[in-house]
Amino acid sequence: MIDFLAAAGSAAAEPPAWTGWVLPLGMLLILWFLILRPQMRQQKQHRERVAGLAKGDEVVTAGGLVGKITKVEDNFVHVELAKGITVKAVRNTIGEVLSSRSKPAAND
Repeated sequence: MIDFLAAAGSAAAEPPAWTGWVLPLGMLLILWFLILRPQMRQQKQHRERVAGLAKGDEVVTAGGLVGKITKVEDNFVHVELAKGITVKAVRNTIGEVLSSRSKPAAND
């Protein structure tokens, strides 16, 4: 009889099985919202910037070179670094667009 009561008391003290999944799921949610979502948003913005490149845009390459786009091809852009010095760069290596011809000037 005492064994039966001891077994019944210990069975009632155990937490439900689903509580073992709460901490790992919570950690995954935190990982998603703090790391993965912002990174995916930045990648999307970069793809949009690269897709919108046009002749006359002033850009910075991933290597840190600053220049003006003179020609846009499917996978490459021609960037003029200085007068008479043009390099051919892979389109996806454009890190940032400093100024764009498509935007109107601030005083217009």
